[in-house]
Amino acid sequence: MIDFTNIEYLENGNQKQIQAFEVLTQNKILLNLAEFDPILVGTIPINIDIENSDLDIICYWKNKTDFIEKLNSLFGKENKFTIRETLIDNKESIIVNFKIDGFEIEIFGQNIPTKNQNGYKHMLIEYKILQSKGEFFRLEIIKLKQNGYKTEPAFAFLLGLKGNPYLELLEYKI
Repeated sequence: MIDFTNIEYLENGNQKQIQAFEVLTQNKILLNLAEFDPILVGTIPINIDIENSDLDIICYWKNKTDFIEKLNSLFGKENKFTIRETLIDNKESIIVNFKIDGFEIEIFGQNIPTKNQNGYKHMLIEYKILQSKGEFFRLEIIKLKQNGYKTEPAFAFLLGLKGNPYLELLEYKI
């Protein structure tokens, strides 16, 4: 099992994973966010990304105002920077987007420890499913994503899950 809390695994990955490692390292993105326990999640770490996949970083904030101020000071000058507050599953969430060195980056913060956030849980479950189902399944997920499916709905479709794919995936037994 890969330790997804440390991005060093990307160094030995595919070309996009190596590029992601370089961008995150050279720009000290995770290092600058260290106080918020950042974890890279999403499709790039588990090799189901498509051409326009972004780098998703989840964070744990204890003080929303401090988190927003830090994000503005760190990334406010980056290309296409946006920051917004929203409710996701009735939880206050902060979402920042910007572009750097050819990558779109999304930083997602909640007042929930990162290992307890759904983005991390989904990625671990998806990784285990990919390990158990093999290469053909992985390529089918990518094909669905290229045809407009979001990641969790693509998994739910191929696994025959009914209902809300984001919730069903959390209950899925491998």
